[in-house]
Amino acid sequence: MKILVIQQKMIGDVLTSSILFEALRQKYPNAQLDYLINEHTFPVVEHHPFIDNFIFFTKEAESSKLALLKLAKAIRKREYDVVIDVYSKLSSNLISAFSKAKIKISYYKYYSSLFYHHHIKRQQSTNGKSGLAIINRMQLLQPLGIETTSIKPKIYLTDSEISNSKQFLEKHQIDLNKQLFMISVLGSGENKTYPFPYMAKVIDAIVEKTSAQILFNYIPKQETEAKAILNLCHTETKKHIKFHVFGKSLRDFLAITHHCAAVIGNEGGAINMAKALNIKTFAIYSPWIDKASWNLFEDENNQSVHLKDYMPELYTKPEKEYKNEALALYQNFKPELFIDKLEDFLGS
Repeated sequence: MKILVIQQKMIGDVLTSSILFEALRQKYPNAQLDYLINEHTFPVVEHHPFIDNFIFFTKEAESSKLALLKLAKAIRKREYDVVIDVYSKLSSNLISAFSKAKIKISYYKYYSSLFYHHHIKRQQSTNGKSGLAIINRMQLLQPLGIETTSIKPKIYLTDSEISNSKQFLEKHQIDLNKQLFMISVLGSGENKTYPFPYMAKVIDAIVEKTSAQILFNYIPKQETEAKAILNLCHTETKKHIKFHVFGKSLRDFLAITHHCAAVIGNEGGAINMAKALNIKTFAIYSPWIDKASWNLFEDENNQSVHLKDYMPELYTKPEKEYKNEALALYQNFKPELFIDKLEDFLGS
């Protein structure tokens, strides 16, 4: 049997959808399990033991209809028995439609239902700890007779990556016998980034509580924004921040994160990757993001805060409808609302 899972776009989505492969491998130990993803997301699933082959959705396929059609035809030639389309957008609809798969599964959408044999309706709420992002993905396996189970996303580092990152940190005067925290100082966009002055207060509180060593998660093109947050921190706090210590690649970041006590800051890829590395997390959600979908496996080691937790009266419609109001809503989300919860997390 040959099975293709399609999940394009964001790192967090690709990592989360990788849980399907563990369940599929349990059901079909001898099947060929392939993953269609964007090339830039590959590092979070590299060395995954349950994935046989990766197919990359290139930038050319994103921008050219001809290139997309060529990719769809190439996948058709692979003759998959099952296609599971987690992405469920126009490009993946086309790829699924062109495939010869006898079983095609995706989420229910009225405009694409003709392309699939099974149409799964997403749950809108849950009382479970795994989060809707996990629950809804596992539902896609029901047509294959796979019972919904709670599987956590996992990132697989090699021994050499862990060893090399340890040497890198020690070379930069990081004492691994002391607490080391990674701060996710920037979100994926302005409307997913906690206001700079507020983030600086959060970092001040962390240092005051723990006297820990602090790393910033940013890439070189974000240095100006990251430095702006650094400059807003107290003078004493700055002494604890190793500003120029960061990974040059996503795999480097993952290996460095392995040595941290926790990742704290903007909810997003860094938080999801830390959870997959079994590192503690404290996530600050953007006011327009639905916490129920992405607060995966929340417990004493993985905690989160959302403006709606503290000011529910501000919400009279679903969170996603406040996207254009995110920056204004952020101003209400002052650190004082959750500093006590953060300090309890740091002390646990």
